[in-house]
Amino acid sequence: MKDGEEATGQAGSRPKRADARRNEKTLLDAAAAVFVRSGVEAPVRDIAAEAGVGTATIYRHFPTRADLIIGVYRHQVEACAEAGPALLATSPTPYAALAGWIDRFVDFLVTKHGLAAVLQSDNAGFEALHAYFLDRLVPVCTDLLAAATASGEIRTDVQAIALMRGVGNLCIGAETDPRYDARQLVGVLIAGLRGPI
Repeated sequence: MKDGEEATGQAGSRPKRADARRNEKTLLDAAAAVFVRSGVEAPVRDIAAEAGVGTATIYRHFPTRADLIIGVYRHQVEACAEAGPALLATSPTPYAALAGWIDRFVDFLVTKHGLAAVLQSDNAGFEALHAYFLDRLVPVCTDLLAAATASGEIRTDVQAIALMRGVGNLCIGAETDPRYDARQLVGVLIAGLRGPI
């Protein structure tokens, strides 16, 4: 995990300059887009073309494919985590913020397109990333649920981890079956939060 952390400017490494962080974000966004279209085994040259850089630039930031996959996963988790407070501050109601965040969470789950399967080949590394995922996203969902509960918009008996697991289960297989609309079923689940309070 240490390599992945260093590659993404996490624990133990010097803080990166603003331009270096922007460049890394561009590479991670490009890699995520290519992974969605072509899977995590997509050629590095495709990611470089999407980012508008040479392949050497990608290898300088992410020396191995595993480093790149870990970087994309962490980047997407961070984007989802940061969206929660932003939505709570800008949405018309806490329930709207929660629904908007769950929509982004669905995007994350559906579009990671094979990331988890590849990462599970390194069980210790996958467990560390899964713990990171929970540590970053469960508190965000908890805060959104608490705000919507306090406003009287939703029922009071749903915990963040249970809601996230339910959403995750509804997203299983969505990337491989075009007939299955996970977002529609997740919408039904979120509407059900307004049930008996």
